[in-house]
Amino acid sequence: MGKLAVRALRAVLVVVLTGTVGVQVLMVWALATDPEDGSLPLTPLRLITILGMVSVQVTGVCVWRLVTMVRRGTVFSHGAFRYVDGIIGAITSASLLWFAVTAVNAPGQRDDPGVSVIMAGIGLAILGVALIVLVLRTLLAQAVARDVEAAQMQAELNEVI
Repeated sequence: MGKLAVRALRAVLVVVLTGTVGVQVLMVWALATDPEDGSLPLTPLRLITILGMVSVQVTGVCVWRLVTMVRRGTVFSHGAFRYVDGIIGAITSASLLWFAVTAVNAPGQRDDPGVSVIMAGIGLAILGVALIVLVLRTLLAQAVARDVEAAQMQAELNEVI
């Protein structure tokens, strides 16, 4: 991974993390100052938004740490698993939060239930991303195992020579 790609990714992560903190601050402010008018259940939606931003932040921090490990050449180690697991957990929680948004929004969609079906489909797609990352975690586990095996073989070869 080149230095330019790392810098670009980190710049994007800084913007995303800053944006999520801004959204959280606005949601907390809205919770404290803006009363509900009864048309939508705003308080649950605001709380779900705050929690959703936490899942984005966890993912961002985990990606940042993994990129650091890539730059150092230590990504094929057991330490990388906690960050990949953090990403899987954050994406899964984001999916569950989206299902919660769908459930909160569903009573208002009785005339057009297709919106709720589409929203549920989006939740499944988010969950699918978590499953893709789980597959990538399995590939990382195989790469770590191969790296350990190669190191053992190199040590044995060094003893013979």
